[in-house]
Amino acid sequence: MPFSPLSAEETTPSQVTLSIDGFPIRVPAGTTILQAADRLGLRIPRLCACDRLEPYGSCRLCLVQIEGVRGTPASCTTPVAEGMRVQTQTETLARLRRGVMELYLSEHPLDCLTCSANGDCELQEMAALVGVREVRYARPEPGCASPMDTSNPYFRFDPDKCIVCARCVRACGEIQGTFALTLDGRGFATRVAAGQAEPFRDSECVSCGACVQACPTAALNETAVHEKGLPDRAIVTTCAYCGVGCSFKAEMKGNEVIRMVPAESGRANEGHSCVKGRFAFGYATHPDRITTPLIRQSIHDPWQAVSWNEAIAYAAAEFARIQAKYGRESVGGITSSRCTNEETYLVQKLVRAAFGNNNVDTCARVCHAPTGYGLKRTLGESAGTQDFASVMHADVILVIGANPTEAHPVFGARLKRRLRQGARLIVIDPRATELVRGTHVRATYHLPLKPGTNVALLNALSHVIVSEGLVDEAFVAERCEPEAFAQWRDFIAQPRHSPEASAAITGVPAASVRAAARLYANAPNAAIYYGLGVTEHRQGATAVIAIANLAMATGNFGRPGVGVNPLRGQNNVQGSCDMGSFPHEFPGYRHVSDAPTRALFEAAWGLPLSSEPGLRLPNMLAEARAGRFKGLYLQGEDLVQSEPNQRHVRAALAAMECVVVQDLFLNETSAYAHVFLPGASFLEKNGTFTNAERRISRVRQVMPPLAGYEDWQVTQKLASALGYPMTYTHPAEIMDEIARLTPQFRGVSYAKLEARGSLQWPCNDEAPDGTPVLHVDGFVRGKGAFLLTEYVPTPQHPDARFPLILTTGRILSQYNVGTQTRRTANTLWDDADLLHLHPEDAAARGIADGDRVHLESQVGSTILRAVLDDRLQPGLVFTTFHFPESRTNALITSSSDWATNCPEYKVTAVQVRRVDATMDLPSFVDELPPAFDLPHKLVEMANQIGEFFAAQPEREAAVRAIAEHLEKFWHPTMRERLVQCLQTEEHSLSPLVREAARSLLERVT
Repeated sequence: MPFSPLSAEETTPSQVTLSIDGFPIRVPAGTTILQAADRLGLRIPRLCACDRLEPYGSCRLCLVQIEGVRGTPASCTTPVAEGMRVQTQTETLARLRRGVMELYLSEHPLDCLTCSANGDCELQEMAALVGVREVRYARPEPGCASPMDTSNPYFRFDPDKCIVCARCVRACGEIQGTFALTLDGRGFATRVAAGQAEPFRDSECVSCGACVQACPTAALNETAVHEKGLPDRAIVTTCAYCGVGCSFKAEMKGNEVIRMVPAESGRANEGHSCVKGRFAFGYATHPDRITTPLIRQSIHDPWQAVSWNEAIAYAAAEFARIQAKYGRESVGGITSSRCTNEETYLVQKLVRAAFGNNNVDTCARVCHAPTGYGLKRTLGESAGTQDFASVMHADVILVIGANPTEAHPVFGARLKRRLRQGARLIVIDPRATELVRGTHVRATYHLPLKPGTNVALLNALSHVIVSEGLVDEAFVAERCEPEAFAQWRDFIAQPRHSPEASAAITGVPAASVRAAARLYANAPNAAIYYGLGVTEHRQGATAVIAIANLAMATGNFGRPGVGVNPLRGQNNVQGSCDMGSFPHEFPGYRHVSDAPTRALFEAAWGLPLSSEPGLRLPNMLAEARAGRFKGLYLQGEDLVQSEPNQRHVRAALAAMECVVVQDLFLNETSAYAHVFLPGASFLEKNGTFTNAERRISRVRQVMPPLAGYEDWQVTQKLASALGYPMTYTHPAEIMDEIARLTPQFRGVSYAKLEARGSLQWPCNDEAPDGTPVLHVDGFVRGKGAFLLTEYVPTPQHPDARFPLILTTGRILSQYNVGTQTRRTANTLWDDADLLHLHPEDAAARGIADGDRVHLESQVGSTILRAVLDDRLQPGLVFTTFHFPESRTNALITSSSDWATNCPEYKVTAVQVRRVDATMDLPSFVDELPPAFDLPHKLVEMANQIGEFFAAQPEREAAVRAIAEHLEKFWHPTMRERLVQCLQTEEHSLSPLVREAARSLLERVT
């Protein structure tokens, strides 16, 4: 298929020499006169012009005179030319500008002293610059004022202060891509309107704030500025919401944040924002904040407020008591993807050094653990390959299992901008998201697969590429392992992987799959972006491997516009993984059994470290119910709301003797805690976050911690109380230690971050300025490894009892488990989790829009409000998990990814019934679920591992791979119990796993 590449935004243009006001300058061709003057430091008045918007030329203030050219063209729309001579300051220009400015001011309220933008108003500034001292034209009659729109809780629109420069309209279209604002009317009656002249809150406006930032007057202004006045200082920090990692200026008055303004210098967001990062920061000072430590001996006792010293001493004594009674392995810790790199590093260090085991895990387990496993195995590095700007070079973009306009809206806006430039889009998703059928962007192909069939569909795409000769043979020959590729080619070419054979599994017509595969394979630059709709499956790691296979086969690595790009969920998911939060890895993704790595940490930390993998969080919970795991230090994660199978989680926590929760608010998990340690919000701490593009950015304290300490200080106190002193005085010292011990961070320091703004790892001697694009000259592991990806159906399939499939996701206004956004005005848009279902499924059950419905799975039930939604396929229902009272995860089973135990949130068999007066409603009592059969669960997990490696062409190789996987990722006691299952017929190990277990037994004996 012929394919003409799109022009990239960044080219190498020819240079043009001109003079402006007698000053010579050389600039790239295509530069406007206004831009060239700005480079010289010459101030040309302007109102409609804005650095981040396309030239518009409407305000007529930036007029210039050009030698040999008639009239006075607008400098913002006139490109430079070779030899051009420009005058920006003449009497003619001054007279014209004053006349234009008088016209603006004649329809503008001259109430500067009481205006909320006084001192921060471009109209005011430009009036002074052009020298207007009086307005000769009549002012509007009193009483003619247009009504102010205060429907949005975060900003207000005063049409009387609007000068119709259209900057807000253009920002909404060009930057955000929502096109919610228009210019309504003609001539003097022209007005800015939201939607169909609706209030802002009721329109398509997504409250990203781009219009507010672009407005040169107080027509659009933050409510907080209107009520509290302008800030007096600003501190640049990093957003604590999603994995985009936007940079913001926290604009302060005293210790109060007045507004968060997206920083144009931020490389991840380039001055853009979303409703959460821009406006939803009020949770940091919400009255619900806990600022005093709390303790209690039993979870049935009331909380007692105590001092920090007493709380730390009590927690340390309890952990010491438990380990003395039950053994060293009886306690563990959970790091947080909401906390900084430095705080996460200290928690895993506390577990390994102070607890003396590797029982540390992270909330990244439940979202992107399969990314780490799959990309490490195939490419050699557990991270995405590109920076966000790379998408502007892509000709074809494949989005699978991700909804960036809702979950990563700033990147979603950038993606839509590239699509409007002409890039082609393939969306693989069970739902028709905004990218599929948006008003201004639409997918070329939407492949609406059945949930749980990602691997089958990815294999079908690869089958087309192999069978139709679309493989980039030169790339594969140079960059990939030849034997592994040959095995994969033979495997994927089998007729059972064809789109025609796979259609019955995936539900996607073969013709659509073939067309999408050809489009992707023939593109000069094709990029893949994926999210939790890939990873949160029983075959999450397999799907990540299949994505890497697809990109390697087509040569889409090592340059801008291509690659494999996971869209990380929380602000520091990447960083929490980098810092060694998994039980089998030290910081930098090095296995605990690697002797040189372990010796490095032992020398730095001053004590011997365990060489065996620790317990993963699911194993900790299972061991707790079995009576063997008794203590947990939990930083910044609400397990009860975020983990699957809530009744099992509650039972496990209730079985523990010391649960320490460190967080901002009392949450669902704190109901099972014995110690509550107040946490600090991102506004109260110093440190760094690492976003989805591996970008390390500074988090700077803008206000003192409300509870007195930053989170890293609390962890340090606990470690010291446990007998392992930590003596850091600032997070910069922690980063220095990270850099000494972690190859990818070797060149990172706070000094360099201050100088550069941000850095993308690896940053070391080989890449002192960081690495925007990975795998440029070769893969990190050397040669790329193709792995076989056998499709294995999920056990969660429709049946007579549970005929529908539930999948879960996020919405724009809310975030994750809602801890932050539920305590902001974002609840004005969404204040509950809703159940979306197709009108056909609703009609079959007598359900109308807005009805209360009973949603039930094999492990739990809940009640939600119904929303009829034709973006879904019949047979599929969708909901979110932002509100604890919805108990969404009470429905999710313990089914998980074979490699990483990432829960299968995206596929749950359910039934939906309309609630009526005769129905017995769920009591929501946290009764214990049926006894958790640990040996049975171990056998199930081991057999899943066997299913992946069974695709190996040689049986001996499959057995060896299974045994190696168990040794690398399973805790020793888990392996021992699996081996014990060989002695009983009650547990049905697959033949391959039996052989692998026997080989483990032989090694031990």
